[in-house]
Amino acid sequence: MLYPSIDKLLNIVDSKYMLVHVASKRSKQMQETSHYQMRLSDYVSKKDIGRSLEELENGLIKVVKK
Repeated sequence: MLYPSIDKLLNIVDSKYMLVHVASKRSKQMQETSHYQMRLSDYVSKKDIGRSLEELENGLIKVVKK
């Protein structure tokens, strides 16, 4: 089973496309800066893309509509 669940994430973000966009953008930021919003031991995922989804689920990333 994937963590976090896409059903929970779609309650935060309106569409799958926006979810992919936000997660990939944050993942690239993590790779470039090595800055994480949680302690590394608190993440379930080992990869940055999964970690960005966990941050989104925990409310650490705010999605703003334009």
